[in-house]
Amino acid sequence: MALATTTQALKTKEYETIYILRGDVDPDTAEKVQNRVAEVVSREAGKLTKVEAWGRRRLAYPVAKFKKGVYVYVKYVGRGGLVNELERNLKLQDAVLKFQTVLLKDDVDEGTLTIDPEEVKLARLELPVEEEEKESRERALGLVDLPDARHSRDDRDGDREDDFADEEAAPESSATPKAEGNSGGEEA
Repeated sequence: MALATTTQALKTKEYETIYILRGDVDPDTAEKVQNRVAEVVSREAGKLTKVEAWGRRRLAYPVAKFKKGVYVYVKYVGRGGLVNELERNLKLQDAVLKFQTVLLKDDVDEGTLTIDPEEVKLARLELPVEEEEKESRERALGLVDLPDARHSRDDRDGDREDDFADEEAAPESSATPKAEGNSGGEEA
């Protein structure tokens, strides 16, 4: 039984990790995080196979009050606790907002693995600092109407006046419901 667990621990697996840096990250900090990732992968006897900087993108929802983040994609092969160590190091970096690791292949033959040096090159992230669009307080609270919304509300208000006019013109006899339980002409 002990032999089976050691063979499983020695399997080389392929993973991909996407981590998101703060939107206002400076190039030096981004480079520091990239170098840390490369260092952890090599220290844990793994190999980087691809590194891509996807740039600054809008987040699906605000994370730590940031609406934009810098996405970095890393693909690598390794054994054992490589993923745990990499994720532990990403948690320690203040610039990292989120990260996710996915297992791509369960068993990879390192002998057949070809690595293109251009795909592994850690490029310096030169991202221009963007100013966040300042949303007015009124618009954030929903107090300011959008141009299209104002017209649709006016149309609805006009329909309501017509609806009330029809109700006022209706005869009163049809507005009063008939008493239940009376059948035919019997009076109670």
